[in-house]
Amino acid sequence: MDEELIRRAADLADRCCRTACVTATGFLTPAEAFCLAGRRFTGTDCTMLLRGGHADAERCVAFFLPDWMDPDSFDESEYICALEITAHFGTPGHRDYLGAALGLGIGREWLGDILIDGSSAWLFCLPSVRQHLLLNLDKAGRCGVRVREVSLADVPAHKREMKETVFSVKSLRLDAVCAGMFNLSRTAAAEAVAQGLVTLNYSVCQKADAPIRNGDILSLRGKGKGEILDAGGSESRKGRLFVKCGIYR
Repeated sequence: MDEELIRRAADLADRCCRTACVTATGFLTPAEAFCLAGRRFTGTDCTMLLRGGHADAERCVAFFLPDWMDPDSFDESEYICALEITAHFGTPGHRDYLGAALGLGIGREWLGDILIDGSSAWLFCLPSVRQHLLLNLDKAGRCGVRVREVSLADVPAHKREMKETVFSVKSLRLDAVCAGMFNLSRTAAAEAVAQGLVTLNYSVCQKADAPIRNGDILSLRGKGKGEILDAGGSESRKGRLFVKCGIYR
């Protein structure tokens, strides 16, 4: 998957340079976005930005900007739309909203995050499917819904909350850090890794000794997900490394 994704991104970067126009992917999965983050494409002088319509977006579009465009002034609202969905007499969940949109024949790559607050939800999408959703999305789960377009600036802020915790490990291995993050024994953590229950940066990792670095995202099925905030920045008198992480709520 990574090789195909990188090849596709390189083609978009090359086209951006040749045409001096913005090129873009569809909405990427978190794993795909992480794979492309910070990557440079040789032979091109374009800039790649990952944007998803709001500050903490998990599903993002990779935009390739030509050298004449200032990345700081790039306006993602020209390429990403936001729809506010209001449910009547119920509170549909993420699966309900996503299923309703996919049921209209829209591919997942055309849809970004779905933010939910009570009976209201905000769906990010590409402009090409905006009108189709506005005209045809009238039900989510068992609830009738009303849809209207709003500006990205009018989408309420949904800041990801996390609980910070600190623990120590002998080495910055996946199994050791996973045990500390999710309050498991080292043996239990190693077994979870071996069974494919642990993801590292949104991809399943079954290497217990995989190195952990600042910014890595770990998740354990049934236990939660968190981010490494400080990996081994300080150590105890006995040489154990302190790890600071944030567990998403």
